[in-house]
Amino acid sequence: MRDKLYINGEWVAPLEGGALPVINPATEEVFHYIPAGTAPDAEVAVAAARAAFDHGPWPRMTGVDRAKILRAMAEGIRSRLPELTRLEVMDNGKPIPEAEWDLTDAAGCFDFYAGLAEELDGEVEEIALADGRFTSKAVREPLGVAVAIVPWNYPLLMASWKVAPALAVGCTMILKPAETTSLTALELGVIADEAGLPKGVLNILSGKGSIVGQALIDHPLVDKVAFTGSGPVGSRIMAAGAKDIKRISLELGGKSPFIVFADSDIEKAVEWIMFGIFWNQGQVCSATSRVLVERSLYPALLERLVAETKKIRIGDGLEPGVLLGPLVNKGQYEDVKRHIARAVEQGATVACGGKRPEGFEKGYYLEPTILTDLPLDSGAWVEEIFGPVVCIRPFDTEEEAVRLANDSRLGLAAAVMSADDERCERVAAAFRAGIVWINCSQPTFTEAPWGGYKESGIGRELGRWGLDNYLETKQITRFTGKEPWAWYLKG
Repeated sequence: MRDKLYINGEWVAPLEGGALPVINPATEEVFHYIPAGTAPDAEVAVAAARAAFDHGPWPRMTGVDRAKILRAMAEGIRSRLPELTRLEVMDNGKPIPEAEWDLTDAAGCFDFYAGLAEELDGEVEEIALADGRFTSKAVREPLGVAVAIVPWNYPLLMASWKVAPALAVGCTMILKPAETTSLTALELGVIADEAGLPKGVLNILSGKGSIVGQALIDHPLVDKVAFTGSGPVGSRIMAAGAKDIKRISLELGGKSPFIVFADSDIEKAVEWIMFGIFWNQGQVCSATSRVLVERSLYPALLERLVAETKKIRIGDGLEPGVLLGPLVNKGQYEDVKRHIARAVEQGATVACGGKRPEGFEKGYYLEPTILTDLPLDSGAWVEEIFGPVVCIRPFDTEEEAVRLANDSRLGLAAAVMSADDERCERVAAAFRAGIVWINCSQPTFTEAPWGGYKESGIGRELGRWGLDNYLETKQITRFTGKEPWAWYLKG
């Protein structure tokens, strides 16, 4: 486990010497300390990334050559899968199968963008002009120095979503992992070294967001900030970036709806509802936390959902068979408990869960929770909880369901389930959300765009769309006319 920062291809101690404890959320025990970078470290990292972009080989290499290194990084993740999985579980709390899934996806992300890097070579769009005396073309070039600020719920995967496309196009980057879950992100420095990534192309700074993160956001030599996290922090990043017109992409929160019609298979509906909210302890921005069930199906579905939810095995993510681990830290644990208590005060019924499970004296454990009878203006129905808490209510008509689904300032994702394909397509078209699932919830693919409407963010990650965050478009126009232009010099 690293206890130094990764800057300009070297492992260096923080200039001001600080450290932050790493707490296992399953035991509440400190098992490591990570370096706490500060503004002076940010200054050195930005200078390294700037020099690597302005004078180094990386932006000038062919996409084919960059792809070789990206594929080596993918293989580096795979070769360390057991080690990285254990670190992710101890750092974040998620069960082993989820951590393995995430890390395998992270490796696949580097492979995918290696392929796109190769396709960028020679990518030129010839532009047809009305004036035949000119030719014109559009080329895309790397944007420059990028900062990636990633959250704690998917530590290495979210880093990969940003690092891989940025490196693929030729940008240099400073990665700022979440202060509570930095272990696997720091290991990416080892993997980059072994893959042969040139010095300064990737720099990794752990530390508090309010200190080292803010220094990176404010730095005038940073061209781009890519952020995944909360809406309030995203808003502050936008405001800070406005000072020198930084490029900003934001993947923020969600309060995603899941509409279930009465013709749905109840077994499939219950499975996807549970996967949509209890995966990763509900600490998922796209979690389908508002479930709307057609009234005739509602009683039977609720009964089955409660029964199956009570069967979920809770425990330390390192234990075989566990499907629900602890929440990531004490602050998140207390915040989710406050949401549940306030929901009850506002009239909600706790159909199941809502408290610490029996037999767990230590760890940030919370039973998977189902809330019913919520007023439409209650905090639990309106606000992102970011925990294993699902709110469920009946509806009578398709029009009502769509209206309730779209009644949110957020618009990251939405889901619909029905045996009627035409109805599914109709509802999917009506959703005001950037990601729509039909007869499922939460599957995510590197090849497909990811991002939201409304206050859920700006821009898209993943797929070819993910490259756009790190590219500039340049127009090159040539005068080819045989006669002089003769505007001023008439001859």
